[in-house]
Amino acid sequence: EVQLVESGGGLVQAGGSLRLSCLVSGFTFDEAWVIGWFRQAPGKGREGLSCITTYDGSTNYADSAKGRFTISIDNNKNTVFLQLDSLKPEDTAVYYCAATFGTQQVVELSEVEFDYWGQGTLVTVSS
Repeated sequence: EVQLVESGGGLVQAGGSLRLSCLVSGFTFDEAWVIGWFRQAPGKGREGLSCITTYDGSTNYADSAKGRFTISIDNNKNTVFLQLDSLKPEDTAVYYCAATFGTQQVVELSEVEFDYWGQGTLVTVSS
């Protein structure tokens, strides 16, 4: 059974940083998966931020994530990270990781591309 568990959210002041983790079980990173990060702010739809391939670590970023957010992978720990820097109050949201199987290339940052989802971790940025 595929499971994704996010952690690392919390309350941070504007300008601060957080590192989110997505621990994956039910598959190993030597298979062809893509892991993505999304967020959903209060009253808004889910927004894709970034994804990374387990095949070769290729990455894809949404414009809103470029320059401030960094995705990375630790194959030995079956974990994908999302480093959040220079946080702003508008970054306040529930952050989710998601996974899709069977591709060696990055995918479009759209919910429909991903089959498995974590429960989310809340990031709150105070002004």
